Amino acid sequence: MTKLISIVTPLFNEEENVDDLCSRIAAVMASLPYDYEHLCIDNCSKDRTVALLRARAARDPKLKVIVNARNFGHIRSPYHALLQAAGDAVVVIAGDLQDPPEMIPEFIKKWEDGFKTVMAVKPESEESSLIFFVRKIYYKIINRISEVPLIDNATGAGLFDRDVIEILRSIADPYPYTRGLVCEIGYPIATVPFKQPRRTRGVTSQNFYTLYDIAMLGITKHSKLPLRLMAMLGFALAIVSLLAAFGYLLAKLLFWDKFQFGTAPILIGMFLFGAIQMLFLGMLGEYIASIQTQVRKLPLVVESERINF
Repeated sequence: MTKLISIVTPLFNEEENVDDLCSRIAAVMASLPYDYEHLCIDNCSKDRTVALLRARAARDPKLKVIVNARNFGHIRSPYHALLQAAGDAVVVIAGDLQDPPEMIPEFIKKWEDGFKTVMAVKPESEESSLIFFVRKIYYKIINRISEVPLIDNATGAGLFDRDVIEILRSIADPYPYTRGLVCEIGYPIATVPFKQPRRTRGVTSQNFYTLYDIAMLGITKHSKLPLRLMAMLGFALAIVSLLAAFGYLLAKLLFWDKFQFGTAPILIGMFLFGAIQMLFLGMLGEYIASIQTQVRKLPLVVESERINF
């Protein structure tokens, strides 16, 4: 029996890319000895993305579409689509064409070689050099503090075997850091390096908040080190403060008339400790927010429509 490959594409306001994306995926899959389905999930686009998908699905039975009832964010919507795929292997490809569909044969080749997880990585990119540098630093930091080795410069595109999908489905994480979760599973991971092209059409939905959200998700899901650093640094600051207090007391006793305490050390100390407390409270809040998301047990998304299922 011919194996089925599921191609999963999350979309939001991609009317300028969706036709080209579907055509390129269809052309790639036509050259491979596999049956396939192309599953697009639309995160409540405000443009003509859904209309274009509906028209194309009317003449292409391999194109399946999920339309969300509202925008459920950049984490939940793609993950929901991943779990709906029926293939023996599931390939995730971004809708902005920055993950070229022509990488799919390379993913499948690694899968045929026995790898259950294949991830696209970008050692080079045509995006902003500043953003690319910040991403590289982030991956180096999170790899140092993570309890499991993560893949540097992973884009989120890649291939996941049916066994991996079943494990993800059993975990039932309502807000996962997918790139880290597949590393937690423990199967060997193959990588496919590529130079990421610049987006040529449309406007990215990524902004500072979404990038920050992904960054904090990676830290809170896969490392307890920040929490332990808070305790250790708090203890160290308490010791330093005690030593400073004894030093000032000794200086005052020895030079009673000449030594003036002054307001500058008080103000500096207050602002320093205030800033550290705010930093610690913010990081602690990220962990609490992650716990709250887990215990609420909300669905990943609510669908308003399915096409070609």
